[in-house]
Amino acid sequence: MRRVIRGKVWRFGDGITTDHIIPGRYYHLRGDLAALTAHAMEDADPGFARAARPGDIVVAGKNFGQGSSREYAALVLVERGIQAVVAASFARIFFRNAINVGLLPVICDTDGIETGDVLEIDLGAGVVRDLTRGFTRDFAPLPRWMLRIVEDGGIVPHILARGGFGFAFTEGEGDGRV
Repeated sequence: MRRVIRGKVWRFGDGITTDHIIPGRYYHLRGDLAALTAHAMEDADPGFARAARPGDIVVAGKNFGQGSSREYAALVLVERGIQAVVAASFARIFFRNAINVGLLPVICDTDGIETGDVLEIDLGAGVVRDLTRGFTRDFAPLPRWMLRIVEDGGIVPHILARGGFGFAFTEGEGDGRV
């Protein structure tokens, strides 16, 4: 994963649930990821699934991904090509599902970021820059071991590529809990 990523913003508010991300009425499509992805964010923005482009970034308010624990919610965003979700806060289970399917979650103040803005996320420095509006927001970078999972495309590719979890920690990187 690049240390700095850029993308166009799709802005959503507070309380985006997993049903907003992928409505439960499409649960029967879970065996066909492309068909499921065609309905991504449909109840929050009906045009999102058609217009979002690979490399775009979803930005939201508080508690993004609340609701059920369906990993399909994070997976359809990855399949759509979304490279990161930046939110004021995440539902805990969505946050881990995102990492486990290779979607980068970033927690920071999202006030003032709007649809169409271009963001630059510096993973090393822990800074989100709104290049359109000219301001920055700091965030706590993911621990290196979590970032490795995202870089590898999720937990399954990570395990397959490394023959296991493959955690080798240096001082300050964490205790290895997943």
